[in-house]
Amino acid sequence: MALKVKATEQLIKIGKYEGNFRYVMMPELYTALSQEKVIKEAALRSGVSRGVMQACWDAAGDVIKAWATEGHSVALPGLGTMRFGLRAKSVEKVEEVKSGLITSRRIIFTPNSDLKEELAKTAVQITCYDRDGKEVKRVTSTSGEVEDPENTQPINGGGTGHGNPD
Repeated sequence: MALKVKATEQLIKIGKYEGNFRYVMMPELYTALSQEKVIKEAALRSGVSRGVMQACWDAAGDVIKAWATEGHSVALPGLGTMRFGLRAKSVEKVEEVKSGLITSRRIIFTPNSDLKEELAKTAVQITCYDRDGKEVKRVTSTSGEVEDPENTQPINGGGTGHGNPD
């Protein structure tokens, strides 16, 4: 299995490449799997009935939500942990601290090392489209290695490389 990515030629409107066409990569989004499909598959893999799996799924969701909203970092089996976080403006004086400084609430997911390793080993398929939407190239990696034109040594999937970040 491979991760599917599309590289679309787009006119850049801001930054150092403003006014130039550049290929911009983004993951191809798959369809969302319904809760029913996930429960059916989990029941099949575990040998547990769908009704029992549904009850466990609902209970686990309730527990995760309750604990996370109390400020805990909660383990997600085989995946990592999730917790709630926020972004807020800073102020100089304690008298200025108020809830109105919060600009967003968010969910923070931290993958475990097994998941990171699996992702790093997963091949990537890139399909390139020109500005007219015509497919012009396909690239497929055979493993998690990433080519880096700035570095002659292959970068293992977990590395960041030393080249230009764009």
